[in-house]
Amino acid sequence: MAWFDGFETKLHEVNNTRIFARTGGRSAGPPLLLLHGFPQTHAIWHRVALALKDHFFLVMPDLRGYGDSAQPADDAEHASYSKRAMAADMVALMASLGHTRFGLVGHDRGGRVAHRLAVDHPQAVSKLCLIDIAPTLDMYDATDMRFASAYYHWFHLILPAPLPERMIGGDPMLYLHAKLGGLGGKGMGYIEPEALAEYERCFTPAAIHAMCEDYRASAGIDLQHDRASRAAGERIACDTLVLWGSRGVVARLFKPLELWQAQCAGRVSGQALESGHFVPEEAYAEVANAARSAFG
Repeated sequence: MAWFDGFETKLHEVNNTRIFARTGGRSAGPPLLLLHGFPQTHAIWHRVALALKDHFFLVMPDLRGYGDSAQPADDAEHASYSKRAMAADMVALMASLGHTRFGLVGHDRGGRVAHRLAVDHPQAVSKLCLIDIAPTLDMYDATDMRFASAYYHWFHLILPAPLPERMIGGDPMLYLHAKLGGLGGKGMGYIEPEALAEYERCFTPAAIHAMCEDYRASAGIDLQHDRASRAAGERIACDTLVLWGSRGVVARLFKPLELWQAQCAGRVSGQALESGHFVPEEAYAEVANAARSAFG
């Protein structure tokens, strides 16, 4: 089958920025928003989308700063790359497509956007699925040598510009392949050639800076938002499915199900899948089955 055959692509002007999104599937089906993470694009969902297209109307955007979406100007507080800003993009995108309430799936950075979206816009999310993350605040608060060594990019990318940008820019493909192969645990054999080509095409100097801004926001303004939400007793209101890779850092160092149960007012269920970090590509059939069960 041709790459994303039958899906449409469009640039959407929403929330004062430009968001690229691929849409398609069952036009009358339940709307399902799929959010990717670092250092990828919506292409991570290709195999999952093929398995779900007969059941759901699928929306697969590139987050701001990533892929073919715009890279907004940054600011001193990194607010333009906060998860709150990214979540507002997604709510506006879905509304522009005629969906004010939808299912939501997020992997990696997309999972953190999904978490903030579910807290800030509870009326918009019918059900939530978070893939291979624990809450950002809990992960930072529990940082030790093991976590810092495994997720060193969390601490490298937040250094002031332009240091990490220049370091990565010295050999960007080496860095990109190291992240894709190292966090997967078994090299890059799990990635479709078309997806890898997209990740390489989109790993530009402007995107690298935007990704650093994403992480700088997570280590600053996002933590402020998370602490404020916890102090106010704001929790995820909907039922939530939590999936994680059995070979990943989250499985090894955290208890994702327990941590998310503490942040959710709805029912929380979940399981580990045989995978490294990039679960939607490595264990796509299992992710698709779980999504059909949770959102169908």
